Amino acid sequence: MTIRVLLADDQKLVRAGFGSLLERTEDMEVVAEAADGAEAVELAAAHRPDVILMDIRMPVMDGLEALKVILGDETPSGVKVIMLTTFELDEYLFEALRLGASGFLLKDIEPADLRRAIRVVHEGNALLSPSVTRRVIAQFADNPRTPVVGLDRMKFLTEREREVVGLVGAGLNNDEIAERLFLSPATAKTHVSRSMIKLGVRDRAQLVVFAYETGLVTRGRGIPPAR
Repeated sequence: MTIRVLLADDQKLVRAGFGSLLERTEDMEVVAEAADGAEAVELAAAHRPDVILMDIRMPVMDGLEALKVILGDETPSGVKVIMLTTFELDEYLFEALRLGASGFLLKDIEPADLRRAIRVVHEGNALLSPSVTRRVIAQFADNPRTPVVGLDRMKFLTEREREVVGLVGAGLNNDEIAERLFLSPATAKTHVSRSMIKLGVRDRAQLVVFAYETGLVTRGRGIPPAR
């Protein structure tokens, strides 16, 4: 199966470099390139890509505004968006995760890691493993400007599911959660999936956001203690 990719970046050299790399990748195809956010919205609707690599800072319409539209009700369903940035601690990245981005990548990413990231997101997972992602979340998740939302949805979770969501928010993968809570990996994965369904979140990235916004995890508390 070929993964159809849309590139959105105002730097022509960045688009050319990523495009050349992906076109040489057997299971990927670049269907279009956009130089700003407004063009990215138009091309996303026209080409219906599987994954969009989108710069967070662009003219005309920035990446955040484009993200809102692309993930809206009247846009291609199932599209995954990876935000691109030059800075490890970009103040807009946490907001991008809140809006539904599946993760982010630094523009100087290694070719093999870029290919792997696109495949991971296309399969429905989120880019939450790299340490830089955890640093961004820790830096901005408990920012006073971030509203505490979603508390009304907490009532739908069992106590075990709350524990699992807290551990997802702390950056643990399913195997690590299973070890922490003395569960099988399959059971841990089931708890994560059920929590996402109950909370109505798109993917693991938004589950992390929920964990921080509801106070299940904060920068000061870190990983919840085992019970």
